Amino acid sequence: MRPYLHRVQYYETDRMGITHHSNYIRWMEEARVDFLEQLGWGYDRLESLGVASPVLGVECSYKRSTTFHDVVEVTVRLQSYHGARMTIFYEMRAAAGELVCTGSSQHCFVDSAGRPARLRRSLPEFDALLCSLAAEGQSA
Repeated sequence: MRPYLHRVQYYETDRMGITHHSNYIRWMEEARVDFLEQLGWGYDRLESLGVASPVLGVECSYKRSTTFHDVVEVTVRLQSYHGARMTIFYEMRAAAGELVCTGSSQHCFVDSAGRPARLRRSLPEFDALLCSLAAEGQSA
């Protein structure tokens, strides 16, 4: 799977020309959406099948700053999956391969009524894929 690429936009920088820290979390979401789409299980498909995946928590560790026009490569890996919850790990690198940020996001799966969804029952094909990716530590 291919990594997600993001070019830093001018509006994402602060007065000092440095990317504002909040944008890295946005890029994590963009990369997660892209990751799921590459798997064939984009948010639109999941939601049409009555499953949503809200964020439970997010962590970021900043290593180096980025600036306007830098291209950031975001690699996504399913760190863990336990039927109704998953943790995704992100690694962001600048064009020269320099590590700029690492992070993770925790998610659960809920049905259209907001109740916890066990994917093994509701979406067994997606559950099997996530189990496989978590076992492999699959990256995009």
